[in-house]
Amino acid sequence: MSNHLKNITLRIWRQAGPAAKGNFETHVVDEITDEASFLEMLDLLNDKLITEGKEAVVFDHDCREGICGTCSLMIDGQAHGPQRGTASCQLHMRQFKSNDTITIEPWRASAFPIIKDLMVDRSAFDRIIESGGYITAETGGAPDANLIPISKIVADAAMDSAACIGCGACVAACPNGAANLFTGAKIAHLSRLPQGQAERYSRVEAMVETMDEKFGSCTNHGECEAACPKEISIDVIALMNKDYRKAKFANRKDLARK
Repeated sequence: MSNHLKNITLRIWRQAGPAAKGNFETHVVDEITDEASFLEMLDLLNDKLITEGKEAVVFDHDCREGICGTCSLMIDGQAHGPQRGTASCQLHMRQFKSNDTITIEPWRASAFPIIKDLMVDRSAFDRIIESGGYITAETGGAPDANLIPISKIVADAAMDSAACIGCGACVAACPNGAANLFTGAKIAHLSRLPQGQAERYSRVEAMVETMDEKFGSCTNHGECEAACPKEISIDVIALMNKDYRKAKFANRKDLARK
């Protein structure tokens, strides 16, 4: 595989704070290798800016292994860039040609206000998770919990849902700014397991209604699935909607008895 050097022009969104007016700045990164990751390229840009006495570009990053979900970048209008099933930190410069101009923006969603430059506040996701509460299944010690029989099909499906890293790409890609794929994945990975059954319906009701307070409505565009770096299926949205209807029906019956 070639490892030649290339020059890249960057159009980067700069914004001093949540209430400030933002704008694009143009910068050039010279002689970047194919093997450099996209975030390493931004590191080189920031080194250059600091050397010149300018302020570095603010962007989220942590593990740089596609696990933590913090590398939330809109790259040329695509969440996490042109390579499917890849977080921004896993994207490499071999995906671009020399003398390309790349536009880099933060997530564009009202539920994710911009903090500075490319960094956004995704705490609305935390509110959804918090509303889900906890599980009360009494499994004893760790060995006892591991002895609960779960079929491979169910375990695999639960793990596929649990792969969600909460990056927010689904919201950024959705024309409505909906968080149904994220919420559906977080609900599904528990509702598919025996340990998650005790609060299954109260959990889905609380999480969906918290989601609805902060995000737009899903109209089945499917952009969320296409943008997800873990390629989580929109099947989790169908499962969430099914459980939510069951939860509301059960509540209605309980109210009728009182």
